Amino acid sequence: MNATLKKYLLVLGVLLSQATFSHYALAGQVNVELREINQLSEQGNQAAALERVNAYLAANPKNAEAMFMRGVILVELGKRDDAIKSFTELTEKYPNLPEPYNNLAVLYADQGQYDKARKALESAIKTHPSYATAHENLGDIYARLASEAYDKALKLDTSNSRAQNKLAMITDLFGGKRTTTRTTTTAPAPAVTPAPATPSATPSANTPPASPAPAATAPAVTAPPVVAETKKPATVESKPVEEKPAAAQQERAILDAVNAWAGAWSGQNVDRYLDSYAKDFKTPGGESRKQWESTRRERVSRPSKISVKLSNLAVKIESDTAAKVTFRQVYKATGLDANSNKTLNMVKEGSRWVIQQERVGKF
Repeated sequence: MNATLKKYLLVLGVLLSQATFSHYALAGQVNVELREINQLSEQGNQAAALERVNAYLAANPKNAEAMFMRGVILVELGKRDDAIKSFTELTEKYPNLPEPYNNLAVLYADQGQYDKARKALESAIKTHPSYATAHENLGDIYARLASEAYDKALKLDTSNSRAQNKLAMITDLFGGKRTTTRTTTTAPAPAVTPAPATPSATPSANTPPASPAPAATAPAVTAPPVVAETKKPATVESKPVEEKPAAAQQERAILDAVNAWAGAWSGQNVDRYLDSYAKDFKTPGGESRKQWESTRRERVSRPSKISVKLSNLAVKIESDTAAKVTFRQVYKATGLDANSNKTLNMVKEGSRWVIQQERVGKF
């Protein structure tokens, strides 16, 4: 559930991107300099972006958009403690903005500080009672805390059937696997960083999974086992020259599948969008496939308009039936504009390439 929570927070809620801020941001458009800084960050040049935004804040210390952007860049650089300070300062100067609280909750949850995450989300809801993302994320926090409490009860009394049943219900809700030993303070592996997201979250909400996210991914309490991919030994071809066009054709088929997925998402063709995922798709929060599809169906069809644009696509073919695709994703919907890095693990089902896993964050 650790990663489930994280995924929901990132993918559902914010993906720790500037986009989340735009919904409740102060009036007025971002100035040219901040747009340039944002562009540097989108291009993967976070170090230069941080230097620029620090200089901008030195001259404009009260600019909320720049402060939020700085927090995002710090997260992308892996400087999470500094990001927490940045978002905390933003909540102190602009206590009526819910997104900084939500981002703080993501970072606290990443560190296993669920009580702090709970308080941050409650503050977000207090500022905007209709902030659905914060409500959903808060539910995940309570489930995580309940899971820990029931687990402690079982350690004190292993025959406590009521605690066993309740813990099993929570675990089943998120599709997670329970282990006896829990390390609640250990942050999940940054495979879903930002997130570690999936994304619910995956994670899930105003932003695509990337959940986040990520967002992506551990169920109840443990990070998912890292599955080592076994590559088949290369077969000696009698005509090696023919491998190049075959590889190019395979890459083209993979990119066509990814673009078709983005097109279905943009066109809000929910059935075709969901059909782009493998039968054994690893849901970002560890929830059941049925739960995940229900959430995605609602989120893809709900906005009046969606635009999903991909850039800098790169394909790494790992075998005849497995590949990895990385790209920059720009997601736009009513009241929301999000940019994030994304990785798709693709597998071949029959003659089709489909998505087996979706991760948001650094490649």
